[in-house]
Amino acid sequence: MVSETPPDDYRLLVPRDWFRIDLCQDRWRPQLKLYADRRAAAHRMPSATRAELWKALRNVTEAGVAKGALEIYLRADTAESAVTPVSLLVSLMATGELPDGGADSLAELLAGRHPAATVTRPEHPAGPAVLVTTAESLDLYVEIPGRRGFLHLSFRIPVSGSTGPMGELCRAIGDSLRWSRT
Repeated sequence: MVSETPPDDYRLLVPRDWFRIDLCQDRWRPQLKLYADRRAAAHRMPSATRAELWKALRNVTEAGVAKGALEIYLRADTAESAVTPVSLLVSLMATGELPDGGADSLAELLAGRHPAATVTRPEHPAGPAVLVTTAESLDLYVEIPGRRGFLHLSFRIPVSGSTGPMGELCRAIGDSLRWSRT
């Protein structure tokens, strides 16, 4: 049974080799640039490819921040995927942004918005959840106890896809979500 008391925070088990950037701090741009520069140096990218990587990461992150993202994790999918890393964007979706009715209503809404995706209501240890799956993405929405909204875990897996080993790792990260209380 999931408590209706709102949690103080959440916990996720994310492997150490994923680069974490706290988007609640003003210093996220230099951290993102550091990641892009390290990836570019490790793969000896030409300057045009390096600029493309920085622009793509910056655009994704800025869009996430504009929608309430709390943090982003980045990881190379494979050695060959020099340009496009796997990403996990963690966002808060407040109740006011959502239809009444909790996870069932959200599942209906998302199925209408993403007709090509598979929308399911999986059992999740942290509470009612909705999973939206496409070939290259997994979006897990877990209801925050106390009807405070949803925590949205948005995984992008551009190289190996959502059904490969990296997709399985992303599912395991999503399944590790727990609420914490002080």
